[in-house]
Amino acid sequence: MSTAVLLPLAMVVALLIDRLGEPPTWAHPVVGMGRYLGWFRLTKLPPAAAFIAGALAWLVGATLVAFVSLWASGWVLLKLQPAAAPWRLVATAAALGLLLKPLLAWRMLADEAMAVEAALRESLDAGRARLSRIVSRDTTKLTETEVREAAIETLAENLNDSVIAPLFWFAIAGLPGAAVYRFANTADAMWGYRDEREWSGKWAARADDMLSWLPARLTALVLLPPSLPALVREARRTPSPNSGWPMAAMALRLGLRLGKPGVYVLHADGRSVAPDDLHAARAVAWHAVVIGAALVATLAWTLRS
Repeated sequence: MSTAVLLPLAMVVALLIDRLGEPPTWAHPVVGMGRYLGWFRLTKLPPAAAFIAGALAWLVGATLVAFVSLWASGWVLLKLQPAAAPWRLVATAAALGLLLKPLLAWRMLADEAMAVEAALRESLDAGRARLSRIVSRDTTKLTETEVREAAIETLAENLNDSVIAPLFWFAIAGLPGAAVYRFANTADAMWGYRDEREWSGKWAARADDMLSWLPARLTALVLLPPSLPALVREARRTPSPNSGWPMAAMALRLGLRLGKPGVYVLHADGRSVAPDDLHAARAVAWHAVVIGAALVATLAWTLRS
């Protein structure tokens, strides 16, 4: 029983610690993953060589991440021995939650989305500049409505990448599962583009697609869209096999028209985004965090009971 409740308790601890914000840069594992990935400059290689080199760099990095996280969680379990006494169970869950916290980032995600709205109230240029911190698209020509649309889409998409998916893989494979997922997601964010990085980042993009497939659909469901057939239809409008699901769910839940100019439109019959909709999207996303965490905690308990 102690093993069954250990991971759910650790999830609760991680979400509580998340309210305090992010650890310093020097101690942040995701920052370390980004630095490792930034060492590689593979775009000058021929396509086949770039693909092989990118795959090998990804595999080495994922192995290192898995090993370090396995060692850290194993050390905690060995030192505290959660089955020995109730207080040890609580202490072990607290330690695991502390290790899990940097691999998820609800508060930072919500704060960044709200910062876009605050910047828009100053000026359109300020809103565009703030949005550019959290999206890869060119923001310099976006209208005020398009800036809000992009912020809501990013909030929905990263609800999966930064919260639900790390918790899901923690439930499945413990701390190594969450850590390898965040490595895969970070690699895709840095390498997975259809430009000069395409071949070197192709492995990273496909790995992230595979690891995000189930969590993205779970994220869409916990956003409580009003119609499952409509969710399936709208989610398929985006080029990504996964990101369209939470974005479509958010669009349907709030009755909004969301889109990326020249690429896709979600819920075309919805109303235009208004100034208060970012706040509404944040509230919906928080409810999804609570529901999603409860579901994956139940999954973790079931797998180990």
